[in-house]
Amino acid sequence: MTSIRTALQLTSLLTSLALAATPPLSLASEDTAGSLTPRAGIAMHGSPKYPAGFAHFDYVNPDAPKGGTLSMSVVANGFDSFNPFDIRGVAAAGISTYLYDTLLESSADEPFSAYGLIAESLETPPDRSYVIFNLRKEALFQDGEPITAEDVKFSFETLTNKGHPFFRNYYADISEVTVENPHRVRFDFGTTSNRELPLILGQMPILPAHYWKTREFGENGLTPPVGSGPYRIGEFEAGRSVTYERVTDYWAQNLGVRKGRFNFDRIRYDYYTDDTVVLEAFKAGNLDFRQETSAKNWATAYTGPKFDNGSIVTEAIEHHRPTGMQGFVYNTRRPVFSDPKVREALAYGFDFEWANKNLFYGQYTRTDSYFENSELASSGLPQARELEILEPFKERLSSSVFTEVYAPPETDGQQGLRKNLRTALELLTEAGYIIRDGKMVNAETGQPLAFEVLLAQKNFERVVLPFKNNLAKLGIDVSVRLVDSNQYVQRVREFDFDMITQVLPQSDSPGNEQREYWHSSNVDAVGSRNYMGVNDPVVDELVSMVIQAPDREELVQRVRALDRVLLHGHYVIPHWYLARDRVAYWKQLVRPETTPKNGIDLNNWWVKP
Repeated sequence: MTSIRTALQLTSLLTSLALAATPPLSLASEDTAGSLTPRAGIAMHGSPKYPAGFAHFDYVNPDAPKGGTLSMSVVANGFDSFNPFDIRGVAAAGISTYLYDTLLESSADEPFSAYGLIAESLETPPDRSYVIFNLRKEALFQDGEPITAEDVKFSFETLTNKGHPFFRNYYADISEVTVENPHRVRFDFGTTSNRELPLILGQMPILPAHYWKTREFGENGLTPPVGSGPYRIGEFEAGRSVTYERVTDYWAQNLGVRKGRFNFDRIRYDYYTDDTVVLEAFKAGNLDFRQETSAKNWATAYTGPKFDNGSIVTEAIEHHRPTGMQGFVYNTRRPVFSDPKVREALAYGFDFEWANKNLFYGQYTRTDSYFENSELASSGLPQARELEILEPFKERLSSSVFTEVYAPPETDGQQGLRKNLRTALELLTEAGYIIRDGKMVNAETGQPLAFEVLLAQKNFERVVLPFKNNLAKLGIDVSVRLVDSNQYVQRVREFDFDMITQVLPQSDSPGNEQREYWHSSNVDAVGSRNYMGVNDPVVDELVSMVIQAPDREELVQRVRALDRVLLHGHYVIPHWYLARDRVAYWKQLVRPETTPKNGIDLNNWWVKP
């Protein structure tokens, strides 16, 4: 599961006070008449942590005061849309989180459990072949209209037919939607082995059918739409800033899934085109909070009287969420990257150890899994159950999957890079390349080995340029192109690049979203997150196995098998990760004492009265 909060980012995306008398259930039970007992919460595997009618999540302060303004920054070339669900345009930051409620709400201290928000309860049989959501009668859109089952059906049909391609993939196994009464809606599934569907349907943002009845979805531009969430759009300046205002009579504010959350009266995003300017704006007091992504800044820039006297607080807060994969991503649709041996060879030109020492102040750890920082990551050679999963595919996989421990190239000492470049040269020779007149060329066609790295952040040039220079020693011509954020987004959507630097986020409970990243059906789907162009029947089968995992232990083993096959496909050159959130904030902000495993969430913070 990757929740619908980003990548579009998918979100950091269930139990009602009204169900206080309902006992918690791990699986829906059938009474003597064959009907299902409604439940207030559901876990992907096992039982949810929180009982029906729980007062609040353990990691929030239920008495947090409301009020104040939270000012933050976005480094981008503006926005031109208030519709985060359409592939056209660039949506304003924060809009999917603050403007729209979902049927269920996920907790941040469990692998994947969800509890009732718009839905008061849900019903699903042990095989999870369908799910019924019972909606709260008090649930309202921001214009005062009630949220009904017709709105849920409308939202599903609109998102899957007119929305971002992500939704079609995410909800691909849903066969029918039936409105049983104004507050009861049923989803039937085309397969009975996709246990995640009741939970990910709960993540679906609910749109007002009455509002869109007279409007064309995706063409409303910067007209503020009607939402259902805790904030509405306030003041905004097209492309430069947007402010969300708290809905003071928000219908869900006293539910257990909302208590102690969304405490700021106003949340403002200001757009900048230069992160250096953002840092100075933060230190000047124009911004309240900053999450630092630059190791150099963290080591050198957070000094001065305001830090010494405690006006600005800096913390590196440990988290236990999967960090996913950040790396140089190959577009294997390009002929230059079609050969895995070439992709493997080029990885020897990236000197992580040098970069970590000279650029990052030794703060990072090398990534060697798509599911880094979690039990889902593969390691060593495949054994026991993971080996059983992979054995049927043995004839279709590289032998290295079974005989070689995957590890990204590393340099050890002064000769490390030279040794790595020799290895790269050997691999390129095996792939049919030779050096001619100082250039690496295809021995048969004479075509030079050359490619472009597309960037949207100037500060990443300091990482790319040493990589470029190392490969130049092998006669490989690497060019670097820096474009504005809007052009970058559009080119990535259309796979118009050779190589990009990209983060592939993961959750603690991978599922249907894996189709978006790796499945062959998305190789040519504009806007999909199969940036690499993975097109492998074995990967397709492993993705299906992950989605159909019957329990947590089997899920872990199947994800490890998928991870291993992807790593040996050499689709990326792995970068690094940090198991801490580096944050700086002005002292008027307060955070809860407890940090959940997923790390910080500003929606749980507040301003000192």
